[in-house]
Amino acid sequence: MDIFTVEEGRFGSQQTVRLTTGGGAQAEIALLGATLLSWTPGVDGVGDVVDGYRDEAEMISPTGGARCALMAPFSNRVAEGRYAFDGERYDLLPGTPPERRQIMHGFLRLMTMTVLEATATDDRATVRSGARIRPGTFEGYPFAVDLEVVHTIAPGSLTVQVLARNVGDRAAPYGCGWHPYFRLGNGGGEPIDHLELQVPARTRIRTDEAMIPLPGAAAFTGVGPSSGEDFRTSRPIGDAVLDDAFGDLEPDADGIIRTRVRNPASGLSLTVWQRDGLMHVFTGDTLDRGRRESVALEPVELPTNAFNRPDCSDRIRLEPGSEREFTFGVDVAEA
Repeated sequence: MDIFTVEEGRFGSQQTVRLTTGGGAQAEIALLGATLLSWTPGVDGVGDVVDGYRDEAEMISPTGGARCALMAPFSNRVAEGRYAFDGERYDLLPGTPPERRQIMHGFLRLMTMTVLEATATDDRATVRSGARIRPGTFEGYPFAVDLEVVHTIAPGSLTVQVLARNVGDRAAPYGCGWHPYFRLGNGGGEPIDHLELQVPARTRIRTDEAMIPLPGAAAFTGVGPSSGEDFRTSRPIGDAVLDDAFGDLEPDADGIIRTRVRNPASGLSLTVWQRDGLMHVFTGDTLDRGRRESVALEPVELPTNAFNRPDCSDRIRLEPGSEREFTFGVDVAEA
């Protein structure tokens, strides 16, 4: 019987939590941002499938690639760092010159979490961590939101749950997502071109040069057989350059949405699952390190720049006393 364990660890000076089992499954999570650093799923012959941070310096660098970052209270970009909510305008980058007005991936990745609970049983290990956003914690976000993140590993699987609770006296804008990079047997040095990708999407979100979705309905375009972004049927990534969000995701018969990547040489497959939201795919062409050596499959609740989209106004709204959960996970299997 494979007994799971939970123990403290270190990543440079950063505190981590290590989840392990005698069967080979293991994960390490940094308390800074509840960031997944590594994950070996416990499948025979399969090592770490996460292209995470190499060291602490890369983790805290603004050019580190947001590897496995949990993104909250917004995911990806907010246009020029400005937004309006309930009739008031907010600036996430006060005093920043126009040429540097870019903010990405939320605040959670910058926050040191507190371990709230850690459990291990015969078949799984779980760590629950939390952090608090309060007025004054971050410029341009004067709201009170408690965040909890739950990581659970079992043989061949990882599940992540992000819970947000509005503990303030007024509504808050909120959305979240995850920014993981995966590799399948390429050892971190082989291009991802040969990997087969399947995204069950009917639409793709069109963006401007700043990677901000176009206004209104113009942002959404159909994904058809003639489209270079049509991955509804599994096919090699090839030379496709992707940094795109896909929407209208079609669930399987069980109601779960699954995005899949497969190594045809080994037959190893990795599936990112979610119950709702969008899937953002990034082939890593602009990374400072390891370009096109891993693929980011990012489950997100909402489109980029949701804080500024009228068509997202209801979905970003987190009322006082209410909470929202976004759950997703990864499964790895052999051929």
